[in-house]
Amino acid sequence: MLVFSRQAVGAFLAVCLCISGVGLLQYPRLQKLIAIKKNVSLETLEKEINQEKTRLNLLKKTPSFGYDNLIANWVYLNFLQYFGDDEARAKIGYSLSPEYFEVILKRDPRFLQAYLALSNSTSMYAAMPERSIRLMEEGLKSLSPKVPQRAYYVWRYKGIDELLFLGNSQASEQSFTEAASWASKYIDEESKKIAYLSYKTAKFLHKNPNSKYAQISTWTMVLNNQVDEKNRQRAIREIEALGGEVIKNDDGTIRIKLPEKD
Repeated sequence: MLVFSRQAVGAFLAVCLCISGVGLLQYPRLQKLIAIKKNVSLETLEKEINQEKTRLNLLKKTPSFGYDNLIANWVYLNFLQYFGDDEARAKIGYSLSPEYFEVILKRDPRFLQAYLALSNSTSMYAAMPERSIRLMEEGLKSLSPKVPQRAYYVWRYKGIDELLFLGNSQASEQSFTEAASWASKYIDEESKKIAYLSYKTAKFLHKNPNSKYAQISTWTMVLNNQVDEKNRQRAIREIEALGGEVIKNDDGTIRIKLPEKD
């Protein structure tokens, strides 16, 4: 028992050293990214991003010694810092978003919160829905209806991206069908509602693969995902472009008025 304990401690120290080693290299650079000012040249930003990408590639190969979740959580925090640097992102974009999630979801494919951030950052901001969907497909191989709890949301995020960004109604229909199937394994009200809505969406897509109503409904799902203000405004614009109307109720909630014709 004592030998096992020493091995466990040794492994833990090893992975911490690996993370710390990469972190010591990464942290100063990351802080520079956060502190970027408007007068920093595009060339300097590109250099910083290339260095960050190199470090993320190193993390993909770093041994975990059984502490994959620790690495995934740490990289996710780094992603939040990267994503939140609005000045730098406005200049050079969000191209590193999927690189962060390759590390995160490889280490912890059951990290449910990461899938929503993946969809928002990679499909909507980085304009790489194919990459986002591939990462979800890979992650889903390690999920089951109840592992993690409410894993059905991953199928919904995938279905949303397939319909809105790829226009692939057939793939989206299949994803919403899976979401309905997985959600039906639960007995709580939230899951029952998701199962019903997912089933209805899949059925509607089957009958009307090119439906504006289906696209409006899916953009409404984006609004209901509590996205940031930029994505919220985009969803509203997309709904209006499809002929829908976003109406704000007195209590702060919204309702969608569909166009007269689909």
